[in-house]
Amino acid sequence: MLYLSGLSVALALALALLPSSSEALKEGDCEVCLSFLGKFYQSLKDNDVKFTSDAIEKALLKTCKEAKGKENRLCYYIGATSDAATKIINEVSKPLSYHVPVEKVCEKLKKKDGQICELKYDKQVDLSTVDLKKLKVKDLKKILDEWGESCKGCVEKSDFIRKITELMPKYAPNAAKARTEL
Repeated sequence: MLYLSGLSVALALALALLPSSSEALKEGDCEVCLSFLGKFYQSLKDNDVKFTSDAIEKALLKTCKEAKGKENRLCYYIGATSDAATKIINEVSKPLSYHVPVEKVCEKLKKKDGQICELKYDKQVDLSTVDLKKLKVKDLKKILDEWGESCKGCVEKSDFIRKITELMPKYAPNAAKARTEL
């Protein structure tokens, strides 16, 4: 009887140590984390960066300086920006130095800070088909911001639309070409 209870305790411990389905990432979870760290890991391999924790941390800090939008927010959450309150950057650099898959790194980050996996990219506007007149000024400003442009002196919605159509050949040439063919 004692042997049976010891076996059941061992079985219970083994089941407790197995990762539960709630810890695993679901479809659509950690969209920004997976995308950003995937691109980052690939850039490390492409640039022949030495896979040490320190080298990866320096490369991550450099990459995060150039990050914008949701990717910058991810960098803030992991402590890779200058204004970050917490610093869990080693939770990224150390596992990547051992070539741990990005999915596992994001799972671990999710346990540390759930906000990391709540980040989602904004839906992209298809500039080739969208009627700019039907977009909100906020969305028009976001398009310009994504391009790294601003609209000084723009007051009316038509000013923003004019600026976007003026810059479209530079930032979205395929969309500009499709719009002229309409």
